[in-house]
Amino acid sequence: MQVLLNTDPQLDGRHKMAEHLDTIVQEALGRFDEQITRVEAHLAEVGDHASATPGDITCTLEARLVGLTPVVVKDHASTAHQAMHNAVGKLKRAVGTVLAKHDTRLDNKRGATRVGAAAADSVVDTE
Repeated sequence: MQVLLNTDPQLDGRHKMAEHLDTIVQEALGRFDEQITRVEAHLAEVGDHASATPGDITCTLEARLVGLTPVVVKDHASTAHQAMHNAVGKLKRAVGTVLAKHDTRLDNKRGATRVGAAAADSVVDTE
């Protein structure tokens, strides 16, 4: 899984943020490694640099899933690290939900349960 970071020119410490982002993304989404090809992060200050209140940072994360549409989440926080952590948590939940909905093993189990229940309902006691 490739992790890319894009930042506004006003944000400092891009290299350290990129390393930190890679670490937290790999920890949070490592179990989905085969289903995610890339995670892109966009960090930006909200508003223009002169008038923005300190700590008005937004982090947008986009996970590219194999064979599915991308999953996008966004978080606002007072620091870039906090925004990244919050967004990664949201992305973990969102990716888990999307992959669970498309898991064919679960569909097979649900189908078997539904068929089994329908068959039990149609059994008539002939005694």
